[in-house]
Amino acid sequence: MVGFVFHPRSPRNVSLDQAAILREQVAERAKVAALVVDAPQAQLAALRSSVQPDLFQFHGKESFETIRDARAIIGLPVMKALGVAEAADLAVLPGYARVADRLLLDAKPPSGAAYPGGHGKAFDWNILSALPPDMPFMLSGGLDPDNVGEAIALVRGMGLALAGVDVSSGVESAPGVKDKGKIRAFVAAARQA
Repeated sequence: MVGFVFHPRSPRNVSLDQAAILREQVAERAKVAALVVDAPQAQLAALRSSVQPDLFQFHGKESFETIRDARAIIGLPVMKALGVAEAADLAVLPGYARVADRLLLDAKPPSGAAYPGGHGKAFDWNILSALPPDMPFMLSGGLDPDNVGEAIALVRGMGLALAGVDVSSGVESAPGVKDKGKIRAFVAAARQA
């Protein structure tokens, strides 16, 4: 999967025109996730028609109802990203698991951050031991080529249903600038794990 960020305050933000070009480049090689933050329905509709994503990743403060309604209205799978810093943050997962096709557990952003993800900070993965073992999720937050194998081994060692990993800043040479070497190293480390 590749993610296209549609959040103006993010250094990874892309325009609709840029996203359309990138969409053509990945064509049959990868699924496309359109990452949005508290997006109105009009933005979702515009993205659906111009970018044609395979799914939407909601990375804001969207409620259960917002996720449920967006999924029904846009007619595409949805992923809900949730910030995690402590075990208490996991309490909302069962509710989101009922309305989203995928869950993404990310580190909570620093206080006062301009955007909700991509800050390169990990959270304590050990707190995930409180999750139900049959609840699939993706892991994000501070992952990079050097620690992704450790993260996968730890989480799978807990008997949890890890469905994938997500990376952004961990494969960049500067905020918003992807590094092909780091991407290759990350994929290799994740596959090896």
